[in-house]
Amino acid sequence: MYCVEVRDRIMIAHSLPDPFFGPAQGLHGATFVVDVAFFRESLTTKNVVVDIGAALDVLKQTLKPLAYQNLDTLPEFAGKLTTTEFLAKHIFDAMAAAARSGALGEDADGLAKIRVTLHETDLARASYEGGLR
Repeated sequence: MYCVEVRDRIMIAHSLPDPFFGPAQGLHGATFVVDVAFFRESLTTKNVVVDIGAALDVLKQTLKPLAYQNLDTLPEFAGKLTTTEFLAKHIFDAMAAAARSGALGEDADGLAKIRVTLHETDLARASYEGGLR
């Protein structure tokens, strides 16, 4: 299977108010490196997986409402534990919707799956991967 990845980053603040999270219960900041991988069985007629420029643009637009925000104050996250895993799925959903709507280019309908990985540090990361069909 072919794969192309694009990358961006965001800085956020949030808290994880549950004893399970120890010191992360309190308000703290995080900088995530965000990788989005696009997979397909065969290349397009242009011999690519996806339009990389469009993928970068869509990722930037997806992350923009989160960047430099306290996620605890955003209505869409009210009552949610905004873990790295949760955020990976949130970003996946937006990227999958963009693929289905044509925002990733005319050949995006041939994508088989997308994987979103958020790197918390060089030692820890979390991902969400799902199909598009």
